[in-house]
Amino acid sequence: MSEQGCSEWVEPLERDGCVLLSGLLDQEETEEVARSLGSALQATDEEAPLRSQEGTVYAARNVLKVWPEGGTIWRRPPLVDLLRRVLGVGCGLVRVLFFDKPPGQTWALPWHKDLTITVRNNRLPSGHFCKPTFKAGVSHVEAPEAVLVAMLTARLHFDDVTEENGPLKVIPGSHRDGTRLVLGDVPPRTIFARAGDVFLMRPMLAHASGRSHPDTRRHRRILHLEFAAGPTLPDGYAWHTFLPVLSET
Repeated sequence: MSEQGCSEWVEPLERDGCVLLSGLLDQEETEEVARSLGSALQATDEEAPLRSQEGTVYAARNVLKVWPEGGTIWRRPPLVDLLRRVLGVGCGLVRVLFFDKPPGQTWALPWHKDLTITVRNNRLPSGHFCKPTFKAGVSHVEAPEAVLVAMLTARLHFDDVTEENGPLKVIPGSHRDGTRLVLGDVPPRTIFARAGDVFLMRPMLAHASGRSHPDTRRHRRILHLEFAAGPTLPDGYAWHTFLPVLSET
Protein backbone atom coordinates (compact mmCIF):
# COMPACT_ATOMS: atom_id res chain seq x y z
CA MET A 1 0.00 0.00 0.00
CA SER A 2 1.28 3.47 -0.89
CA GLU A 3 1.36 6.43 1.46
CA GLN A 4 -1.47 7.91 -0.61
CA GLY A 5 -3.60 4.87 0.26
CA CYS A 6 -3.56 5.64 3.99
CA SER A 7 -6.22 8.37 3.90
CA GLU A 8 -8.89 6.23 5.60
CA TRP A 9 -6.73 6.13 8.76
CA VAL A 10 -5.25 9.63 8.64
CA GLU A 11 -8.56 11.45 9.11
CA PRO A 12 -9.63 9.69 12.35
CA LEU A 13 -6.07 9.83 13.65
CA GLU A 14 -5.94 13.60 13.24
CA ARG A 15 -9.51 14.13 14.45
CA ASP A 16 -9.61 11.74 17.42
CA GLY A 17 -5.91 11.25 18.10
CA CYS A 18 -6.21 7.50 17.55
CA VAL A 19 -7.15 4.79 15.06
CA LEU A 20 -7.16 0.97 15.00
CA LEU A 21 -5.33 -0.98 12.29
CA SER A 22 -6.78 -4.48 12.04
CA GLY A 23 -4.67 -7.57 11.47
CA LEU A 24 -1.12 -6.28 11.11
CA LEU A 25 -0.07 -9.80 12.16
CA ASP A 26 -2.08 -12.95 11.57
CA GLN A 27 -2.78 -15.40 14.40
CA GLU A 28 0.25 -17.60 13.74
CA GLU A 29 2.61 -14.62 13.48
CA THR A 30 1.18 -13.05 16.63
CA GLU A 31 1.65 -16.22 18.66
CA GLU A 32 5.20 -16.69 17.34
CA VAL A 33 6.20 -13.08 18.13
CA ALA A 34 4.65 -13.27 21.61
CA ARG A 35 6.54 -16.50 22.36
CA SER A 36 9.83 -15.04 21.13
CA LEU A 37 9.47 -11.89 23.23
CA GLY A 38 8.29 -13.82 26.29
CA SER A 39 11.26 -16.18 26.10
CA ALA A 40 13.73 -13.29 25.75
CA LEU A 41 12.29 -11.42 28.73
CA GLN A 42 12.22 -14.50 30.95
CA ALA A 43 15.80 -15.44 30.08
CA THR A 44 17.50 -12.06 30.48
CA ASP A 45 19.46 -10.95 33.53
CA GLU A 46 18.99 -7.30 32.56
CA GLU A 47 16.92 -5.02 34.79
CA ALA A 48 14.51 -4.20 31.96
CA PRO A 49 11.75 -6.69 32.89
CA LEU A 50 9.47 -6.12 35.89
CA ARG A 51 8.51 -9.40 37.54
CA SER A 52 5.87 -10.55 39.97
CA GLN A 53 6.83 -12.43 43.15
CA GLU A 54 6.25 -15.62 41.16
CA GLY A 55 8.73 -14.46 38.50
CA THR A 56 6.15 -13.63 35.82
CA VAL A 57 7.16 -10.71 33.60
CA TYR A 58 4.31 -8.17 33.53
CA ALA A 59 6.18 -5.18 32.06
CA ALA A 60 9.54 -4.30 30.54
CA ARG A 61 11.53 -1.23 29.57
CA ASN A 62 14.44 -1.15 27.11
CA VAL A 63 12.91 -4.05 25.17
CA LEU A 64 15.24 -3.61 22.20
CA LYS A 65 18.24 -4.34 24.42
CA VAL A 66 17.02 -7.86 25.20
CA TRP A 67 14.90 -8.49 22.09
CA PRO A 68 16.25 -6.81 18.91
CA GLU A 69 13.34 -8.20 16.88
CA GLY A 70 11.29 -5.36 18.35
CA GLY A 71 12.94 -3.12 15.79
CA THR A 72 11.74 -5.14 12.82
CA ILE A 73 8.54 -7.17 13.36
CA TRP A 74 6.28 -4.15 12.77
CA ARG A 75 7.94 -3.12 9.50
CA ARG A 76 5.11 -3.97 7.13
CA PRO A 77 2.20 -2.25 5.40
CA PRO A 78 0.04 -0.48 6.19
CA LEU A 79 1.86 0.59 9.38
CA VAL A 80 5.10 1.74 7.74
CA ASP A 81 3.19 3.64 5.05
CA LEU A 82 1.00 5.35 7.64
CA LEU A 83 3.94 6.30 9.85
CA ARG A 84 5.69 7.94 6.91
CA ARG A 85 2.48 9.69 5.82
CA VAL A 86 1.80 11.12 9.29
CA LEU A 87 5.32 11.75 10.67
CA GLY A 88 7.29 12.21 7.45
CA VAL A 89 9.85 10.16 5.56
CA GLY A 90 12.58 10.71 8.17
CA CYS A 91 10.66 9.19 11.08
CA GLY A 92 12.10 6.54 13.37
CA LEU A 93 11.45 4.20 16.27
CA VAL A 94 12.60 5.73 19.57
CA ARG A 95 11.35 3.40 22.32
CA VAL A 96 9.85 -0.07 22.84
CA LEU A 97 8.04 -1.16 26.02
CA PHE A 98 6.05 -4.24 27.01
CA PHE A 99 2.96 -4.45 29.21
CA ASP A 100 0.83 -7.33 30.43
CA LYS A 101 -2.08 -7.73 32.81
CA PRO A 102 -1.62 -11.35 33.89
CA PRO A 103 -4.57 -13.11 35.51
CA GLY A 104 -4.30 -12.58 39.25
CA GLN A 105 -1.68 -9.82 38.79
CA THR A 106 -3.78 -7.04 37.29
CA TRP A 107 -3.26 -3.30 37.64
CA ALA A 108 -4.86 0.00 36.60
CA LEU A 109 -3.73 3.45 35.48
CA PRO A 110 -5.59 6.75 36.03
CA TRP A 111 -6.16 9.30 33.30
CA HIS A 112 -2.86 10.65 32.00
CA LYS A 113 -0.87 11.65 28.93
CA ASP A 114 2.48 10.20 27.84
CA LEU A 115 4.85 13.14 28.21
CA THR A 116 8.13 11.38 28.97
CA ILE A 117 10.76 10.36 26.42
CA THR A 118 14.11 8.56 26.67
CA VAL A 119 17.32 10.46 25.87
CA ARG A 120 21.05 9.79 25.98
CA ASN A 121 21.81 12.51 28.52
CA ASN A 122 19.19 14.30 30.64
CA ARG A 123 21.68 16.51 32.49
CA LEU A 124 22.16 19.07 29.72
CA PRO A 125 20.83 22.58 30.42
CA SER A 126 17.54 23.10 28.63
CA GLY A 127 14.69 25.53 28.26
CA HIS A 128 12.52 22.82 26.71
CA PHE A 129 12.98 19.59 28.71
CA CYS A 130 12.26 19.14 32.42
CA LYS A 131 11.79 16.58 35.21
CA PRO A 132 14.87 14.41 34.51
CA THR A 133 14.67 10.87 35.89
CA PHE A 134 16.46 7.53 35.48
CA LYS A 135 14.47 4.35 34.91
CA ALA A 136 16.10 0.96 34.36
CA GLY A 137 19.40 2.76 33.84
CA VAL A 138 18.11 5.04 31.06
CA SER A 139 17.75 8.83 31.11
CA HIS A 140 14.20 10.17 30.84
CA VAL A 141 12.83 13.71 30.56
CA GLU A 142 9.44 15.32 30.15
CA ALA A 143 9.26 16.61 26.59
CA PRO A 144 7.71 19.86 25.34
CA GLU A 145 4.57 19.92 23.23
CA ALA A 146 6.57 20.66 20.07
CA VAL A 147 8.33 17.27 20.39
CA LEU A 148 5.27 15.27 21.46
CA VAL A 149 3.06 16.56 18.65
CA ALA A 150 5.52 15.01 16.19
CA MET A 151 5.30 11.54 17.77
CA LEU A 152 3.03 8.54 17.39
CA THR A 153 2.58 5.42 19.51
CA ALA A 154 1.69 1.99 18.11
CA ARG A 155 0.30 -0.62 20.52
CA LEU A 156 0.61 -4.11 19.01
CA HIS A 157 -1.79 -6.50 20.72
CA PHE A 158 -0.80 -10.09 21.42
CA ASP A 159 -4.21 -10.95 22.95
CA ASP A 160 -7.83 -10.14 22.24
CA VAL A 161 -8.87 -7.15 24.36
CA THR A 162 -12.34 -7.35 25.91
CA GLU A 163 -14.11 -5.92 28.95
CA GLU A 164 -12.52 -8.77 30.93
CA ASN A 165 -8.86 -7.77 30.69
CA GLY A 166 -8.72 -4.07 31.49
CA PRO A 167 -9.08 -2.40 28.09
CA LEU A 168 -7.63 1.00 27.31
CA LYS A 169 -9.99 3.98 27.47
CA VAL A 170 -9.31 7.24 25.63
CA ILE A 171 -10.84 10.71 25.37
CA PRO A 172 -11.14 11.34 21.62
CA GLY A 173 -9.72 14.70 20.57
CA SER A 174 -7.91 15.35 23.87
CA HIS A 175 -4.54 15.40 22.09
CA ARG A 176 -5.49 18.86 20.83
CA ASP A 177 -5.30 20.19 24.42
CA GLY A 178 -1.53 19.78 24.33
CA THR A 179 0.18 18.61 27.50
CA ARG A 180 -2.74 19.72 29.71
CA LEU A 181 -4.94 16.92 31.05
CA VAL A 182 -8.44 18.20 30.24
CA LEU A 183 -11.11 15.48 30.23
CA GLY A 184 -14.03 17.82 29.40
CA ASP A 185 -17.45 16.54 28.36
CA VAL A 186 -16.39 14.08 25.65
CA PRO A 187 -17.35 10.54 26.72
CA PRO A 188 -14.47 8.05 26.96
CA ARG A 189 -14.07 5.46 24.23
CA THR A 190 -13.17 1.90 25.17
CA ILE A 191 -10.64 0.30 22.83
CA PHE A 192 -11.35 -3.31 21.98
CA ALA A 193 -8.98 -5.20 19.70
CA ARG A 194 -8.07 -8.60 18.33
CA ALA A 195 -4.68 -10.25 18.67
CA GLY A 196 -2.50 -8.91 15.84
CA ASP A 197 -4.24 -5.52 15.71
CA VAL A 198 -2.35 -2.25 16.19
CA PHE A 199 -3.85 0.73 18.01
CA LEU A 200 -2.22 4.00 16.94
CA MET A 201 -2.45 7.00 19.27
CA ARG A 202 -0.93 10.40 19.84
CA PRO A 203 1.11 10.62 23.09
CA MET A 204 -0.94 13.63 24.24
CA LEU A 205 -4.21 11.69 23.94
CA ALA A 206 -5.69 11.31 27.44
CA HIS A 207 -5.97 7.63 28.30
CA ALA A 208 -6.50 5.26 31.23
CA SER A 209 -7.19 1.60 31.93
CA GLY A 210 -8.92 -0.32 34.68
CA ARG A 211 -8.20 -3.63 36.33
CA SER A 212 -8.98 -6.94 34.70
CA HIS A 213 -11.97 -8.89 35.96
CA PRO A 214 -10.85 -10.91 39.01
CA ASP A 215 -12.01 -14.20 37.45
CA THR A 216 -10.58 -13.70 33.97
CA ARG A 217 -7.97 -16.03 32.54
CA ARG A 218 -7.09 -13.54 29.81
CA HIS A 219 -3.73 -11.80 29.56
CA ARG A 220 -3.45 -8.33 27.98
CA ARG A 221 0.01 -8.36 26.41
CA ILE A 222 0.99 -5.28 24.41
CA LEU A 223 4.15 -4.25 22.60
CA HIS A 224 4.29 -0.47 22.93
CA LEU A 225 6.30 1.24 20.15
CA GLU A 226 7.01 4.98 20.08
CA PHE A 227 7.93 6.80 16.86
CA ALA A 228 9.23 10.33 16.27
CA ALA A 229 9.34 12.52 13.17
CA GLY A 230 13.12 12.87 13.10
CA PRO A 231 16.44 12.21 14.85
CA THR A 232 17.08 15.71 16.22
CA LEU A 233 15.89 17.28 19.47
CA PRO A 234 16.25 20.82 20.88
CA ASP A 235 19.10 22.01 23.12
CA GLY A 236 21.59 19.39 21.96
CA TYR A 237 19.51 16.51 23.36
CA ALA A 238 19.47 13.18 21.54
CA TRP A 239 17.08 10.25 21.53
CA HIS A 240 18.34 7.26 23.50
CA THR A 241 17.49 5.19 20.40
CA PHE A 242 16.54 6.21 16.88
CA LEU A 243 15.93 3.51 14.26
CA PRO A 244 14.75 4.90 10.89
CA VAL A 245 11.39 3.47 9.90
CA LEU A 246 12.53 3.02 6.32
CA SER A 247 16.19 2.05 6.11
CA GLU A 248 18.16 3.09 3.06
CA THR A 249 18.68 0.34 0.52
